[in-house]
Amino acid sequence: MTPRVCPEQAFWSRLSGPQQAWLANQLQAQHARPAGGSVWSCDGIDIGWVSADRAQDMVALLPGCTIVQGRLRWQTAADQPLQRSQALQTFLVQQAAQGRLTGWRGEFFAWWPDTPAWPPALDVPPFLCVERAGFRHLGMMSHAVHIHGFLPQGDLWCGRRSNHKVTDPGLLDNLAAGGLTAGESPLTTALRELAEEASLHLSDPTRLRGAGVIRTQRPEPQGWHDEQLLVYNLHLSERETPINADGEVQEFRRLSPGEVVSCMQSGQFTVDACASLAQSLAWLMAGSDANTVSVKVR
Repeated sequence: MTPRVCPEQAFWSRLSGPQQAWLANQLQAQHARPAGGSVWSCDGIDIGWVSADRAQDMVALLPGCTIVQGRLRWQTAADQPLQRSQALQTFLVQQAAQGRLTGWRGEFFAWWPDTPAWPPALDVPPFLCVERAGFRHLGMMSHAVHIHGFLPQGDLWCGRRSNHKVTDPGLLDNLAAGGLTAGESPLTTALRELAEEASLHLSDPTRLRGAGVIRTQRPEPQGWHDEQLLVYNLHLSERETPINADGEVQEFRRLSPGEVVSCMQSGQFTVDACASLAQSLAWLMAGSDANTVSVKVR
């Protein structure tokens, strides 16, 4: 009897050698920071990266901020994360009032130090918790879940983001994805995003298979994007068809492996969708014994 091939393996085997090589290269999802900015720390812990003018705003408006040898240091004398968070949130409110911070979401994200393990150790109290839009503004690392919907023969269900989205409008994306809101677990976020974005309500959460973590970094108009993508794979049956429920996806497309990579190469997908797909396949090829590895290319 022929061994059953899992959908991820089917996807990978249907790609050409050059397509495999291109996709494997998407694991390198980090870029050099622009010149002239500054790493900033809070109470001795490196938190993020900001441009030179943003660093000057922090020195002027955030008590305890100084620049020493090209590094921005914020000493809070705070005993609890809540006190640090309230002080930083006040600064972000001021930035928004002055028109320096756009895209306010009224949603809180939590900040932890880098957590490369899978599953990530995010059940400990966060070091900071502030407005979501402040993360790119201050170059802080956020977290997001990314879910790939594989069909039995390796095809992928991919969503096209609404043209009204603030970030990456109209681009192709994963089956579902979303930022990790403060107080919410990665699995809860993933299940919620599947229900809201694709109308897929999983009665068995174990169908979601963790596929590791990949960190992406790049400059964006709002500031420095730094995000840890928590990747999941979902095996879908031919009877399961995603339908958007929250208005954030304008259409779903069923794409063959070759079509996925071709669209990625032509810039039709989000950068994070490319990186998270490369990570999910790397996880498979490594036998799930590492978090971020190089995919073997034929």
